Amino acid sequence: MKQNIIEAIKIHKELLVKFEKTGLEVVAKASEMIIACFKGGGKIYLCGNGGSAADCQHISGELVGKFRRQRKGLPAIALSTDTSILTSVGNDCGFEDIFTRQVEAHVTAKDILWALSTSGSSPNILAAVQLAQSKGAKILAFTGRTDTPLERMSDLCLSIDAPTSAAAQEIHQLAYHIICDIVEEQMC
Repeated sequence: MKQNIIEAIKIHKELLVKFEKTGLEVVAKASEMIIACFKGGGKIYLCGNGGSAADCQHISGELVGKFRRQRKGLPAIALSTDTSILTSVGNDCGFEDIFTRQVEAHVTAKDILWALSTSGSSPNILAAVQLAQSKGAKILAFTGRTDTPLERMSDLCLSIDAPTSAAAQEIHQLAYHIICDIVEEQMC
């Protein structure tokens, strides 16, 4: 058991070093992209499956609520939260369409679709990204592997080449907390 703990910490430290070397520019550009979106009257829509869906809710909670400062709420919506939409679309159209129907209904050229997929190849995420692009929206992506379809489709992608989804999501969380802090500071 102790060896498992030590190994998890070791992997986390190694990924942090890589993130510090390669992720800083992506985090800065993502922050700028989101600030420009908000200042232009756009919204952030987030989509992901499983743990990435939870991350989407976390990010939208930080932006709509607050991260560290009292301020006006910022328009961010996690597309994984409305169980009636998810279950009706999943049942009537198929699981692959749970995000595309929402993108079809809400996303505009002013907006950003922030897609989180540790595999970088989830069919429902790729379909949502493709539709959002066709509507002129920007695509911000977080993946847990490099050289994935999602990375290639995105305007900007933070790719954490991690041995497990959990390890990638740990770095994703650090990155999106930094982004939320920068965005909040600039929007205050």
